[in-house]
Amino acid sequence: QVQLVESGGGLVQTGGSLRLSCAASGIIRSFNVMGWYRQAPGKQRELVAIIRIGGTTNYADSVKGRFAISRDNAKNTVYLQMNSLNPEDTAVYYCNAMMAFPPATYWGQGTQVTVSS
Repeated sequence: QVQLVESGGGLVQTGGSLRLSCAASGIIRSFNVMGWYRQAPGKQRELVAIIRIGGTTNYADSVKGRFAISRDNAKNTVYLQMNSLNPEDTAVYYCNAMMAFPPATYWGQGTQVTVSS
């Protein structure tokens, strides 16, 4: 009954910004790790950014300095602020959440981000 609901995707021009949101429902505890992955046409899914329950983060080299991940543990929500977007960022972005105990991983439905040149 746990669900991850994403929002914020859309179409922007090169250099623009978007903020993605992912809210978890059907769960009381906070997830140990929440993050964002993306998959472009013809490519495999790749990690974009993760944030742990204590607030530490990791980013893919391709988005460092442009994207920022954050979370609100009280709302069980994770955000991805995307700045200086370029066409290479075009992909379906998926929210991910992981619990250590009991072990479980959940995925959102995906939201399309398209950056035009």
